[in-house]
Amino acid sequence: MGGLELELFSLPGLVLATALLLLALCLRGRRTRRAGEPPLIKGWIPYLGVTLKFQKDPLGFLKSLQKQHGDIFTILLGGKYITFILDPFQYQLVMKNQKQLSFRKFGNKLSEKTFSIKQMIHNNDMDDELHVVYQLLQGKSLDILLEDLMQNIKQMFEVQLLKTTNWKMAQLLTFCGTMIFDITFTTLHGKFLAGDSTKYISELRENFFKFDDKFSLLASEIPIELLGNIKSVQQKLIKCLTSEKLAEFKGSSEIVQKRQEILEKYYVREDFEIGAHHLAFLWASVANTFPAMFWAMYYLLRHPEAMAAVRDEIDRLLQSTGQKQGSGFSIYLTREQLDSLVYLESVIFETFRLCSFSGTIRVIEEDLTLSSETGNFCLRKGDMLCVLPAVTHTDPEIFEAPEEFRFDRFTEDGKKKTTFFKGERKIKYYLSPFGFGASKCPGRFFAVQGKILEKLKGHQKNLSKCPNFIHLFLIPAKVISLFLKKW
Repeated sequence: MGGLELELFSLPGLVLATALLLLALCLRGRRTRRAGEPPLIKGWIPYLGVTLKFQKDPLGFLKSLQKQHGDIFTILLGGKYITFILDPFQYQLVMKNQKQLSFRKFGNKLSEKTFSIKQMIHNNDMDDELHVVYQLLQGKSLDILLEDLMQNIKQMFEVQLLKTTNWKMAQLLTFCGTMIFDITFTTLHGKFLAGDSTKYISELRENFFKFDDKFSLLASEIPIELLGNIKSVQQKLIKCLTSEKLAEFKGSSEIVQKRQEILEKYYVREDFEIGAHHLAFLWASVANTFPAMFWAMYYLLRHPEAMAAVRDEIDRLLQSTGQKQGSGFSIYLTREQLDSLVYLESVIFETFRLCSFSGTIRVIEEDLTLSSETGNFCLRKGDMLCVLPAVTHTDPEIFEAPEEFRFDRFTEDGKKKTTFFKGERKIKYYLSPFGFGASKCPGRFFAVQGKILEKLKGHQKNLSKCPNFIHLFLIPAKVISLFLKKW
């Protein structure tokens, strides 16, 4: 046995192993297009396929393929064959075939790789119960959550801004990340009573952003052991969110309490994996919210006409409700009043349109033929299907000058605009930053209302153009500074 091991790890053995691996990858890449299937683009690199071209400019690359092959095509991307549907009139095909096009398998595998949640793969009942709880992010429960959010925003801004009369410089992305994390965590989990709350949340925030920085690598096929210290960071975060630790907080939200009750049905209370579930929920609440807030503020500061319109709208609302701004005054707005801020909401929607890069992904559970308006096409079991709304968001047939920021794009005659056309046809999914169907972001209502509440006056200096680097939301490649002052 020892001799065999020696042979395998000798130079000839390693050469042979490498050759066999390359052969396997080449065979994997020999797939050919069957009759009725969408156009197949494999690239020339085994396994990777067109990954390198895709990484350079995902949106531009997909649009170039769309011009060559039409709205539906399949590419080889990191060992996965993914069929893209880029026609907004065909998005409903995903929802009409939910049995054959599964999000659960993809989502559960992603949860295992990124958060070390293992039981979800084998327990659909728990998954279903947790999904039902997302109803607490709508209606009356949302109103209560927004009240808490409003109070936490006020307290945070007083700490950050109102205690100084001098200009204070901060990096805009860091500022947004700190604000969003601290406010969201406190709104969801309450206040820490067992020690130094500021130190606890500061350490938690630092580890959270280390974790988020490596999230795309965690979601890949790279083993977590090869990603430096990210495993220890992940474990620290989970430890901070275990049942024992969260019991030291007071005033947790209804949705967190309900999730904890469900988790304790399927785990013993001390199980470490409960903390992993809470980490996943926290990540989903924060990771895309803070870059979205960054870009909304960036565009407001870059476009004085947008800032003026938003300020005027908010001032008029406060006057009509008899409320004043400034230190010592509390602002209370109902959800209906927040909904009336059409220009602020338009700014947020325009930010989503320009900067979101979310996709709706499904695993194809069985060989399937879909009937589209342009004909039938066949999908293979085991492949993946992806709908990418960013292509629609930047379509000049739908949005005039789509590369430009227009703060009033989603308003019409002083009211919300909800009707958009491609050609002469009305489009249902003209803006889908939160996805749709089974994977539609459950916190979308909370996210939009939360961003409406996060209003701030600032001073701009040396703001750079938006870089084209893709995260889940666009992340700036350069540091952008913000000067803040009490008003």
